[in-house]
Amino acid sequence: MTAQERIAELEAENAALRAQVGELAALREQVALLTEQVQTLQGRLAKDSHNSSKPPSSDGLARKTRSLRRRSGKKPGGQLGHRGETLHLVAAPDALVEHRPAVCAACRAPLANDALVVLRERRQVQDLPPLLRLHITEHQALHVRCPACQAVSAGTLPADVPSRVQYGPRLRAFAVYLVEQQFIPYGRVRELFADRFGTCLSRGTLVAWVRQAAAVLEPVEGQIKAALARAPVLHNDETGVRQAGRLAWAHVASTDQLTHYAIHAKRGREATDAIGILPTFTGASVHDGWAAYRAHTACRHALCNIHHLRELTFLEERYQQGWARNLKHLLLDMKATVEQARRRGQTALTTSARDTLIARYDEILAAGLAANPPPVRASPRQRGRIKQSPARNLLERLWLGKEHVLAFLDDFTIPFDNNQAERDLRMLKVQQKVSGCFRAPSGAAAFGRIRGYLATLRKQGLALLAALETVFAGQPLYPGFA
Repeated sequence: MTAQERIAELEAENAALRAQVGELAALREQVALLTEQVQTLQGRLAKDSHNSSKPPSSDGLARKTRSLRRRSGKKPGGQLGHRGETLHLVAAPDALVEHRPAVCAACRAPLANDALVVLRERRQVQDLPPLLRLHITEHQALHVRCPACQAVSAGTLPADVPSRVQYGPRLRAFAVYLVEQQFIPYGRVRELFADRFGTCLSRGTLVAWVRQAAAVLEPVEGQIKAALARAPVLHNDETGVRQAGRLAWAHVASTDQLTHYAIHAKRGREATDAIGILPTFTGASVHDGWAAYRAHTACRHALCNIHHLRELTFLEERYQQGWARNLKHLLLDMKATVEQARRRGQTALTTSARDTLIARYDEILAAGLAANPPPVRASPRQRGRIKQSPARNLLERLWLGKEHVLAFLDDFTIPFDNNQAERDLRMLKVQQKVSGCFRAPSGAAAFGRIRGYLATLRKQGLALLAALETVFAGQPLYPGFA
């Protein structure tokens, strides 16, 4: 073989090797991409209600999750000093049945009705009456002839009796209570009224009553919104619902005394602007970090740390991130420290205690950032923003948003979490599961207004059925707004 032939052979081998190197590089990129996809999918499968924002209902019956709550050490059940609830004897029962012995238990002598009663042993049974039926009141306008001039004058019928036959406010209130508070579908409410009261309500009648209640409560809702806009601390959250076959969003703004619901087609800033509470709010808004809330700059922001605890739990269990475990324990220590200080009557932590906790927070985040450096481009050809790991994303949010994460540490009026809003939204998910979607936006709007009114009354300890009766009487009971 000549030298020229040998050189040509080596050049061919070199070209083949270069091609293989290119193929190997492409395969490495593909393997890296597939590995990332597998990790993402495995991460999704590993998430449940204890390490993510997924609801407990999505866990399934086979999966057992661990609570993030710290054990109190107390045994289950009522605690020492807890006031129990039991039935009590009433002074004036509706019916009285005497059980008189016929003969003496000792000598078997007959006991006449006039025998001396030395003791009455009282026992009462509280039950529904044997027959529940509608109570019908007939109004008659009397036409009376004047004996002097022979003219006929007619009595004036009440304004709430416009037709020959109608249902009263108590029955209408009960029907709306079943639909809006207990989430019983219209069809089953009709069955209940037919089986128990012997009356046949149409679906249209029930819908008309719901609309009537919503119309009367419009000024009450305005007062609730105005009071929420003035609150020092406001909880905000949202969840998806079905409206007219499409995805919509139920928004809640609430405190421990007030609740407002709004169903809107959008989730973000357009919805919060249309609702009209956050644009004028200047207190502290507690939420989960959704960008639409941060867009309102007139107020302070405080992030829900329960969301952070779940994400830290996921990183600890899935990726064995030691800093995540340490930060989770630190956040819970901060919460316990604030609660202890509040119980002692303090309104703020001492400077030394606060600085110590902040220093630990910074130290743990610094360790986490060092263990999770920013990603580098795999090749010069890669364009756009480089995807970061879940750990890096959370670390940057906790570092850059430290003021919002630790807002509860400096202001004792700000809670550690956003559980208030999550509790207020939870029953809307129940409504979706029990009653299904909202068929029209008007029905969704009526539900939000009535449900917010009832939730507010419930928080303030007021009777819901009695309040709904005032709604149908045209004089709705207003909750307290202090």
